[in-house]
Amino acid sequence: MSNNVFQHVWIPLSATPLLWLAVTLGAYVFGLVIQKWFSGSALASPVLISIAVVSAIVLLTRTTYQSYFAGAQFINFLLGPATIALAVPLAKNIDLVRHNLHSIGIALIAGSLTSIISGVLIVWVLGGTKDVALSMAPKSVTTPIAMAVSIEIGGVPALTAALAILGGILAAILGQEMLHRLNIRDWRAHGLAAGVAGSGVAAAQVAARNELGAAFAAVGIGLNGLLTAIIVPLMFLFWK
Repeated sequence: MSNNVFQHVWIPLSATPLLWLAVTLGAYVFGLVIQKWFSGSALASPVLISIAVVSAIVLLTRTTYQSYFAGAQFINFLLGPATIALAVPLAKNIDLVRHNLHSIGIALIAGSLTSIISGVLIVWVLGGTKDVALSMAPKSVTTPIAMAVSIEIGGVPALTAALAILGGILAAILGQEMLHRLNIRDWRAHGLAAGVAGSGVAAAQVAARNELGAAFAAVGIGLNGLLTAIIVPLMFLFWK
């Protein structure tokens, strides 16, 4: 009986072009509500909650990825403008960024190398394959760059994309709390760390809280993407 009701309700809805757009946005709003219930705790990440909700609905309805993406592709389109929007706080704080270029450079190199090397070492210690190690190396940059680098060095781009998103969520959940415990409360450090370690997902969380943090997050995303795209292929050039 319940299955018949489901079929009668879902099948007509599934033909609606904007269904999956509404489902995705609704899941994110639900995640925001949950986070508010927990007093804004980063542990209740709306990104993680919305991914879990949408994934559950997709699996329960046996919807293909192609069907889901066809309905929700407008959100994918907005990723570009949303990332470019980080240039606004960056432009407002460009003088402060210039005055901190030396510190930014040191932190960027340290963060980028640590991310690349630690990712490969984790796979190696756990007995993973070369393909997984290659896919893990560029995990901390924004997803499009990470996938392009993964293809260049012979990794699995789909796996790299999943790792990049997961890494961003973990950075958003743990990053600020970890820095607070280390008594680091400067938004410049929070923003740069979010951009380097967690890319867009973590940067968005910082950007929503502080404009200066958003500016340094934009610097972290852009420069770490560029640096990783140079370092990773060079590191694996002779690993055949």
